[in-house]
Amino acid sequence: MDRTDRKILAILQEDASLPVAEIAKRVNLSQTPCWRRIQKMEAAGIIQRRVALVDPDAVGAGLTVFVQIQSADHSAEWMAQFEAAVRALPQVMEVFRMAGDIDYLLRAAVGSMAEYDNLYRSLIATVPIKTVTSHFAIERVKSTTAYPVAEG
Repeated sequence: MDRTDRKILAILQEDASLPVAEIAKRVNLSQTPCWRRIQKMEAAGIIQRRVALVDPDAVGAGLTVFVQIQSADHSAEWMAQFEAAVRALPQVMEVFRMAGDIDYLLRAAVGSMAEYDNLYRSLIATVPIKTVTSHFAIERVKSTTAYPVAEG
């Protein structure tokens, strides 16, 4: 990726609904070369998809919970079962396999403590888990989906 590709990525991460003509103008290209660059980045998997970002409060999912999971079983079978279980839970927004004291870190979005309790019960009923530790976010100080795109 060159400097122009990185500028295009930064623009698209800010607003993917912009017309190609506007993006091209901002990076000093004509439309066709700009569109080709976007298509090339999509084909390469650099741009994975374009989505609408939704206000979690507006859809009743404003309570963010970070869930730490410790497993007593580290077999490939357990991992596959756990990963399938969390993929099936729509409230689980992100799952990270971790190094260190915890095995997985989940970010979930729910509407209430009762909804989180249902999520928790579903999770522990699906696979055996050693410990589950939950942390509830009080305030979202910063939220972005844009990765830093150095102009290197």
